[in-house]
Amino acid sequence: AGSKYETKEINGISHFLEHMMFKGTEKRPSAMAISHELDSIGAQNNAFTGGEYTGYYAKARSKHFAHILDVVSDLYLNPLLPESEVKKESGVICEEINMYADMPRRRVHTLFDEVAHGDQPAGWTVIGPKKNIRRLRRKDLAAYRDKHYVAAGTTVVVAGDIPKDALQQVKKAFETIPKKKKHTKKKTKNTQKAPQLKIEYTKSDQAHISLGFRAFPIHDKRTFALGLLGGVLGGGMSSRLFQILREELGVCYYVGAYRNLETDTGFLKISAGFDIKRSEEVIERILGEVKKLTHELVDHKELRRTKEYFIGGLEMGLESSNAVADFYGEQEILQLETMTPNQIIREMKAVTPEDIRRVAKTICKDNRLNMALVGPFKNKARFQKLLTVK
Repeated sequence: AGSKYETKEINGISHFLEHMMFKGTEKRPSAMAISHELDSIGAQNNAFTGGEYTGYYAKARSKHFAHILDVVSDLYLNPLLPESEVKKESGVICEEINMYADMPRRRVHTLFDEVAHGDQPAGWTVIGPKKNIRRLRRKDLAAYRDKHYVAAGTTVVVAGDIPKDALQQVKKAFETIPKKKKHTKKKTKNTQKAPQLKIEYTKSDQAHISLGFRAFPIHDKRTFALGLLGGVLGGGMSSRLFQILREELGVCYYVGAYRNLETDTGFLKISAGFDIKRSEEVIERILGEVKKLTHELVDHKELRRTKEYFIGGLEMGLESSNAVADFYGEQEILQLETMTPNQIIREMKAVTPEDIRRVAKTICKDNRLNMALVGPFKNKARFQKLLTVK
């Protein structure tokens, strides 16, 4: 249950509810009681909300497993959602909205979702608009939770030094979870026929773009080739775009390319922050490199280096128990075929230069191209004419 499960009138409620779940239970009647209890055993805890799901977690030394399971299951199953806290928390979230609005490197990705998806859940922000946040009440939060926080929509993930009876403990902790029907989300629609652009004016010394081509959902087997396509373009300091934009032209500090996948949408995305005086040059060079990959085969040596970059990142990224929990939990939640790191590495190693070119030719087209731009610009036509890979 994330923002893709919302209607426009309650957009932002998934994230608001996530905040309110920490405001106390009957057993732990306040946010302070919860945080004091976890701090007293040296635990880490937090929560997160996205488009597809919301997560709650705690991490502690293995001897405290039963304790943190009790806390997390209690706040998940028995939140008080006190009305007195709703108004206060709405102010906190409105300030969170203000904070993100002041971060152009983050703001540009919100604009990308708006231009790529339009007025439907995938095009709305996870945090929601202020008018919704100020309007939501306890009854709204409780009704939304009642629809989605059920057994069929819940996954419990345990990683680390796991007790032998962990499964039994989890079953007991969650035995009261409602078993009723889980409400679903609407499928994301795509009606794009031409390149799409959205610009947000801000007075700044740097421009930020999020540029992407509509690709495949997360279940598609071609996503391995898609990931390596992104890696060739902008994965690491030896990637093509890093070498061109930073080392050759000296116009940016950060640039990256990657796959961005969900259950019913997917993109090859490129993001960068660069000198506003050379904006057209940067966009043209990025699209020029994309175009090359639709015609030319990636050199075997370059592809081998890109694969090793990803394999190293995958293996080092799984060094903590948090990361292992996220790795397997996301696959379970999104109903993917559960793959081990070694299985993913095998799939990645099997990708050929022909696979990458085939994916590039399939997705890198004008009618799949979207771009968001944040900077001191008002002339949309100036940039719209650049959006082509023909």
